[in-house]
Amino acid sequence: MKILGIGNAIVDVICKVDDSFITKNNLTKSTMKLFFDENEFKKLLIDLKIEKTVSGGSVANSIVGISQLGEEVGFIGKVSDDDFGSKYEEGLKKENVKYFYSKKKERLPTGTCLILITPDSERTMCTFLGTAGKIDENDVSSDAIKKSEIIFLEGYLWDEGKPKKAFDKAINNANKVAMSLSDQFCVDRHKSHFLNLLKNKLDITFANEQEITSLIEAKNFDEVINFSKQLNKLVVVTRGEKGAVAINGEEIVESDIYKNLKIVDLTGAGDLFAAGFLHGYINKLSNKECLEKGTEMSSKIIQQIGARL
Repeated sequence: MKILGIGNAIVDVICKVDDSFITKNNLTKSTMKLFFDENEFKKLLIDLKIEKTVSGGSVANSIVGISQLGEEVGFIGKVSDDDFGSKYEEGLKKENVKYFYSKKKERLPTGTCLILITPDSERTMCTFLGTAGKIDENDVSSDAIKKSEIIFLEGYLWDEGKPKKAFDKAINNANKVAMSLSDQFCVDRHKSHFLNLLKNKLDITFANEQEITSLIEAKNFDEVINFSKQLNKLVVVTRGEKGAVAINGEEIVESDIYKNLKIVDLTGAGDLFAAGFLHGYINKLSNKECLEKGTEMSSKIIQQIGARL
C-alpha cells in the first residue's frame, strides 16, 4: 500500500450560516472549537439546515483525494457501531479506501464535525470528537503500517494518554512519517510535543503559515525558512494568496496560487493540497511538481461545497 492515513474518523455535517450565528455562539471565525459536552454540541444543530453529510476528518479527506488520483491507500480511525459509524465506513469504501478498523459499540458515539460556512466562504468548525478521540494503540494495526510506504498523521489526533500511545506505535512501525499540524489551536495546545515531532520524528511536515509561525514563535517568514533549512527534512508550508513553499535543507521551491477562481468554500483546501503533494511525492516528482499538484487539487476543492471532489 502506498499511503496509510491515521486520523480522527469524523462525520462532517455541512451548514451555511451568516456571521451573526458565529458571533451569537461565541465562535471564532475560521478556527476549530472542540466541544466536550454532547448536549451543548447538539444545541448548535437545532436551528440549522444541513446541506450535506460526508465521512470526514482531515487526514481521511487527504486519503480520499489520493485514492481519487489512483493510488492504493488505507485509513485507520475509530468509530462506534452506530448510524454515523456505518455511514462513515461506507463513505470510505465507496472511495476505494481500505478501512483498517472493526467498529464495535462504544460508550461514546461516532465523532461529528459541524462545518459552518459563512457568506465569505470561510469555514468555522465545531467538533465533538466522540469515540474518535479515544483511539489507542490497540486500534492501530502494526501490520498495515509496516506495509505502507508512508503513514500520514494529523495534529488533531494528538493528545496526551491513549492517542499519544497510538501515535507512538504508528511512528515506531512506519517506513516514513508525514504529518499535518492541522490547526493553530492544536499547535498552541501541544507546542512542545509538536516541536519534538517536527525535529525528531517526522519526514514530511505540512503546515500553513500561521501554524508554523506560531509553533516556532517566528517574527517573520524568513525565520520559518531558516528554521526549516536547519532541519534537513521536508517542510511544506501553504501561505494563502502567497502560494506554497517546500523547504528541504538548502532547497527552497515555491508555487503560486491559481488566479480568478470562483471560491465557494475553503473546507478541505489544506487536506487536498496535502493529497496532491503526497501523490507527487510517492511518484518521485520534484518538490516543485509536488507543490503544483497540491495547488491543483486545493484549487479544485475550494470551488465546491465540502472537502471531497
